[in-house]
Amino acid sequence: MRARARRLGALLLVLSTSLFLSACSDSDDTMTGLLPGKPEPEIWRFALEEIGGSVQDAWAQEFRRRISELSDGQVVVEIYPYGSIGTSPQLTRLVEDGRVQLAFASPGHIADDIPEAGVFLLPFLFPESDETNRRMLTDEALRELLQAGWQDAGLQLLGLVPEGWMIWTADKPLYTPEDFTGLRMRTMTAPAQADVFRAWGAEPVPMPYAEVYDALQLGQVDGQSNPAFAIAEMKFHQVQSVMTVPQATRFVASVVSNHDWYRNLEQEHRQWLDAARAGMPEFIDEVQHRYNRQRLQQIRESGRIAMERLDEDQRARFRETSLPARERFLERAGPRGERILERIQALSETSTDN
Repeated sequence: MRARARRLGALLLVLSTSLFLSACSDSDDTMTGLLPGKPEPEIWRFALEEIGGSVQDAWAQEFRRRISELSDGQVVVEIYPYGSIGTSPQLTRLVEDGRVQLAFASPGHIADDIPEAGVFLLPFLFPESDETNRRMLTDEALRELLQAGWQDAGLQLLGLVPEGWMIWTADKPLYTPEDFTGLRMRTMTAPAQADVFRAWGAEPVPMPYAEVYDALQLGQVDGQSNPAFAIAEMKFHQVQSVMTVPQATRFVASVVSNHDWYRNLEQEHRQWLDAARAGMPEFIDEVQHRYNRQRLQQIRESGRIAMERLDEDQRARFRETSLPARERFLERAGPRGERILERIQALSETSTDN
């Protein structure tokens, strides 16, 4: 009798967890397959680090559409916006544990476990040419170098997603590294980003994305860094007075799955997944450009915040003073990180911008 009760309790726990995840998803297809005469589809849960309407949401929605079309409804992708089932590090843990099949994982937290991912947090490394940047993020040799680090963490790297240039916000212009002196700058948890702002004289304050608005409003931090679309979405411009556009760092997120889950997928399912990813770099690059242009225009029209752009001499000073952060990256990431850095530098030198 006790064994039967334990089995019943375990079954109820599984059912309640599944119902919770379904309730948090934005999918309208949760009940698909439960109607008479229709086979039950396979569910792929996809967790985002951003809210609905974001660049990540656009990627996930297009991926869901493609998977549905390719599989003729045999696979349903359920999308969970940021905050519905956990913070960014928690989402990665859910993927590692196999409870969520797919997720976005930004270098800002995943570099805690995969030091090589910290390369995406280094400023003045990625090319100003959009075309060169797209080629870089889809370069097979670079992907293979990166894949090794992701697999060491039990993850499969499925794609790199550009989300736009990072913009600094504060209550003053940030023209020189000296302007960062004593500034409490919100950073993601990865030490690589903290190293950069520390090299410029700031005091890094690691903090989850969802807490940044309140921290800015209450004066717990003095500034933050994000692409324009994220600043508008999270309303950071309402609690800061100056945006400084340095064109120093591109925000790049990774799409990941559980490595064993990907390896053990049925051949047809993996073919669908790989086919759905094909062409996504071009799709999402156009989306992020549009979103960032639109949000930047909205911010300008709001009249709530001033905007400053660094000239080449100012950018050169920031580039020079950030070099110690690159050395710290190499110390953490080791020989594999050095090969990744060398590959990125080689690709960047092929820039086609005039």
